[in-house]
Parts: sequence; C-alpha cells; structure tokens
Amino acid sequence: MDKQFIDWHSADIIAALRKRGTSLAAESRRSGLSSSTLANALTRPWPKGELIIATALETQPWIIWPSRYHDPITHEFIDRTRMMRQKAQEKERQN
Repeated sequence: MDKQFIDWHSADIIAALRKRGTSLAAESRRSGLSSSTLANALTRPWPKGELIIATALETQPWIIWPSRYHDPITHEFIDRTRMMRQKAQEKERQN
C-alpha cells in the first residue's frame, strides 16, 4: 500500500507564520519580493518560495509539502533546493 503524503493546509502555514510573529507578506518583503508574491508557493510548486516559508518556520520544505518533494517511483524525497541553486549558478555563468 502506498503511503500518502499530505501537505500542510495553506491556513495552517499562515497560522504557523502568525504564531512566529510574521506573515507571508512580511517574509516576501524581507526576501526582496512583492508582498503578494510568496503566496504563490501555497498553491503551486515554487522551490524558492517554499524554501523562504520553510526557513521562516524553522523547518524544511519537504516537511510542509511532502507531495512536492516525493518521487513516486523511488519513494524517496527529492532535494529540489539543489536544483534551484544549480539554475541560479547557470544563470550567473551566462551573464
């Protein structure tokens, strides 16, 4: 039987941020983004946004969104943050 990987509900993420005295808008601005940009990570995969939120909650993105980091074939977790850094490095090389 396959184990189900259930993501945190978006309201739980917002509440956890509130309990830490911050908000999505505050974390967005702190990261140099528009105040509403970080909310995109709640509804669609975005490794950079997920990492910002997880860091604010002092956890890892795959804890909050296990379905986004789970490989259904190998049943292992994918480190999407490594892919994110590689893309940034490639962009720097092109400039």
